[in-house]
Amino acid sequence: MTSPKIPLIGLKASQFRHPLDQEATQALQQLPGIDLAVRNLLGPVAEQVFYLNNIATSIRVSEQQLPHLHQLVVEASQILDLEPPQLYIQQNPVPNAYTLAIRGQQPFMVIHTSLIELLTTEEIQAVIAHELGHLKCEHGVYLTLANLMVLASNLLPAWGAALAQTLQMQLLEWLRCAELSCDRAALLAIQDPKVVMSVLMKLSGGSPSLAPLLNLDAFIAQARDYDQLSNTQLGEAIKSLQSQQLTHPFPVLRAREIDRWAHSPDYQDLLTREKGGYNTKATGKWRNW
Repeated sequence: MTSPKIPLIGLKASQFRHPLDQEATQALQQLPGIDLAVRNLLGPVAEQVFYLNNIATSIRVSEQQLPHLHQLVVEASQILDLEPPQLYIQQNPVPNAYTLAIRGQQPFMVIHTSLIELLTTEEIQAVIAHELGHLKCEHGVYLTLANLMVLASNLLPAWGAALAQTLQMQLLEWLRCAELSCDRAALLAIQDPKVVMSVLMKLSGGSPSLAPLLNLDAFIAQARDYDQLSNTQLGEAIKSLQSQQLTHPFPVLRAREIDRWAHSPDYQDLLTREKGGYNTKATGKWRNW
């Protein structure tokens, strides 16, 4: 592991939440009844279903089971100032990680074995911290709804499917914005932007054999080529169509975005404030697993 990291005692989600996440969340909050429906009706069932599935099909990490991974969760949680959730390791060939905490009673995260095999120890902690970002920002309600909308959209009648598609598009847009906040949480926990960007690079085109050969600087340079497409209306339209059905922004743009925030006064201020807590609201302006 690297040198000890700065614990962010009293850290608030508002201090690192991406402005796009804030705007998209406020838009969803204008829809009446969604929050209560997910928390009170779907929440208890979903939490129990996932809990039983994790217990039955995954390995629960603890001080006695894979303690090195347990320690990564504890350390990242301490830095981000929240209670550590349960971590499960699940056998799956698709590199992925996800989290759920609808009512805050049984928060957990799951990491697939293929992602563990792809990453270094510090990169694994960056993934853990990204998932902790969802908990810190209380994304659980809308994460759950987004997943349910995707699953149910094909089961509705035509008029219902049209309404569901409209809501689904709004939820997907919110989810892409929420991921930017969680990338920031990963950076705050790891405190090295290259580690976070390396995770994104490996998720783009890595494998256990290729990962050590990848060039992070070359990967970041890809973002400049992609940005050039915005110079024309056609290019911007194509970019919009490519992303509107995605749950995550393109990895190359997430890497560019985290690189920008790592050099921003807002990020540096969070790491260098005097002791006494982080109780003042961050004043960041917008700059975009």
